Amino acid sequence: MSAAHTSATRTKSRVRRHAGKRPQQKSNQTGPPDGCSVVDSRLYVNRELSLLAFQKRVLEEAQDNQNPLLERVKFLSIFGSNLEEFFMVRVAGLMRQAESGVLECGPDGMAPKQQLTAIHEMVLQLFKTAQDHLRQEILPALKKAGLCVVDYSQLTSAQRTIADKYFLESVFPALTPLAFDPGRPFPHISNLSLNLAVLLRDGKGAEHFARVKVPDILPQLVPVTPMAKETGAGKRKPAPQYMLWLEQLIAANLQSLFPGMEIIEAHPFHVTRDADTAIQELEAGDLMESVEEGVWQRRFADVVRLEVTERMPARVSEILQQNLEVAPEDVYKVGQPLALSRLKHLYAVDRPELKDRLFVPAVPAGLQPEEEGEDIFAAIRRRDALLCLPFDSFQPVVTFLQQAAHDPAVLAIKITLYRVGRNSPVVEALLDAVREGKQVAALVELKARFDEESNIEWARALENEGAHVVYGLLGLKVHCKTALVVRREGDAIRRYVHLSTGNYNSVTAQLYTDIGMFTCDEAIGADCTDLFNYLTGYSAKVDYRKLLVAPVSLRQAFERLIRREIEHQRTGERGHLIFKMNALVDMRMIQLLYEASQAGVQVDLLVRGICCLRPGLAGVSDNIKVTSIVGRFLEHSRIFYFRNAGQEEVYLGSADMMPRNLDRRVEVAFPVQDPKLVRFLHDQVLAVYLADVVKARHMKADGTYDRPSGRDNADSMNSQEWFIKQLTITQ
Repeated sequence: MSAAHTSATRTKSRVRRHAGKRPQQKSNQTGPPDGCSVVDSRLYVNRELSLLAFQKRVLEEAQDNQNPLLERVKFLSIFGSNLEEFFMVRVAGLMRQAESGVLECGPDGMAPKQQLTAIHEMVLQLFKTAQDHLRQEILPALKKAGLCVVDYSQLTSAQRTIADKYFLESVFPALTPLAFDPGRPFPHISNLSLNLAVLLRDGKGAEHFARVKVPDILPQLVPVTPMAKETGAGKRKPAPQYMLWLEQLIAANLQSLFPGMEIIEAHPFHVTRDADTAIQELEAGDLMESVEEGVWQRRFADVVRLEVTERMPARVSEILQQNLEVAPEDVYKVGQPLALSRLKHLYAVDRPELKDRLFVPAVPAGLQPEEEGEDIFAAIRRRDALLCLPFDSFQPVVTFLQQAAHDPAVLAIKITLYRVGRNSPVVEALLDAVREGKQVAALVELKARFDEESNIEWARALENEGAHVVYGLLGLKVHCKTALVVRREGDAIRRYVHLSTGNYNSVTAQLYTDIGMFTCDEAIGADCTDLFNYLTGYSAKVDYRKLLVAPVSLRQAFERLIRREIEHQRTGERGHLIFKMNALVDMRMIQLLYEASQAGVQVDLLVRGICCLRPGLAGVSDNIKVTSIVGRFLEHSRIFYFRNAGQEEVYLGSADMMPRNLDRRVEVAFPVQDPKLVRFLHDQVLAVYLADVVKARHMKADGTYDRPSGRDNADSMNSQEWFIKQLTITQ
């Protein structure tokens, strides 16, 4: 065994050992609430199968011919990307549990091995549906529209000349063939990489194996459209666009990489590795170094999925399985192209008529200046204002920070940053503020999975300019979305606050539905000051004035508010709860919602993704309705409505009803206090979502979802499209 192979194996073992260790967390769960004293597995849906049910709903959007053609391609790409993350995190965790001999069942009664078996069966069916629909429906429809994705064997001589010339000039120099023999170890296959497994024969008749990585830095679709021919009138006749997948071009030109060898066959394969490497915070002397080490270790983590084509022969598959240490049940034979996430390159083709119509988000009237030269602080002083993304513009958030950076009256800016992305105008505003002499404190959560490297870069940039940067808290992820501006006004200090359900990310602000609120409420400002003191210093404060903060008070507050609704129902008032969130997993909360239903409280749940609660169970959840909306934008806002005997209360926040959000993260839920905004959220946001029959699915007691009737009517409610048309709603 070579030294390189030995080193990789040792690293791999170290990652596996570390991945199995988790810092011990204290749980706030003290048992089921009254009325649900016995945990019955029949009352709960398995969270992993529920997550796959969400992926099925994403796939349905790709199958929906009401969506523009390239938008359907986009949904296929999202489906593929979501499944990659599902395997990297959820399946990887279950595999570690199964390998460790864990037999413990969750609330749904399924042990890790049972879950893996069920996942395998469901994923195979989803893949088959996706690939069949791509080949039989979408690609033929694209061809009719003039976008032709062709195989190399289908190219005309003119197209082949274009393709081969591109290969020699642009692709060939970037390729590195790697042989596998006694003198050269099996090459490292990086996570999510697309590769070619190549079988060759030398002049003596001996067979050899080699691997060629398909470079992801090159365009994955190669244009091979010849120049249009001149018509009799001297005009160019419009020609279809022809495109070829890069791996097919490489496979067709392998002779250039292996001169003098006979190419027997070549087959693409795609690898997914465990990316759920635990950060050993308790053992780390420096959190940033520990996170960087964890990101590096992902390169050598276990392979959890190997995707190959249906045409790959057993002998080639066996070489890959043995050297990648993949069990036969973790090999997925699927159609081409492998890695459906790569369809994003097809979506990127410039054909706007095949995509959703563009719209320009507006700045809400409440945040617009009433006179020339007025700043955003004057607008916030007048009254609280909501920002409903992406239908409203994200620009007021950037303006808020930019004006704070250059305002001589501003003393300090404090902010939490979870996922800000590249080229962030938010961070640029913070850097300007430091240069202007402001006190800037930023909590940059380095442990935000898959955003670690970007966050490390921003943390260093802020530190280099002189900002106070905190990387996170020991044992807790900081997931709340909070910005605080401290401003001197006359002889007093006023605090301006922005709180949100979503990240300070200008890109996802155009793709996700989120709600933010600007306020200068004195009590909320004081709470934010206390929150940042907790994040940047030492504080055991638990008695916040108006904010609900996890892990210290949010769970207890939500339980109290739900119980209050139950009590209203029992004393003759109509109880009503409307909760909108991304996921409902927490068993204690589910049991409490069951209790509310049994008391007669009407419970409307808008749950985009995972829902472990079963609605419509006789005597248990008769009064609970679960709706999932999957549409053009990713539903991401969290809204919690309590009727409260007519004295309605609404909280917005960053937390879903999951144990990690309630017990192991710093989260904030904030009250909407302006009665007009409460009515707006109830009447023109939640009510519209609940009336949706186009993009909504209703969950059944068995965990499956049905579309409501009437979706094909011209005037049927499509909530997201309705919001687009209401860009200038007066709040």
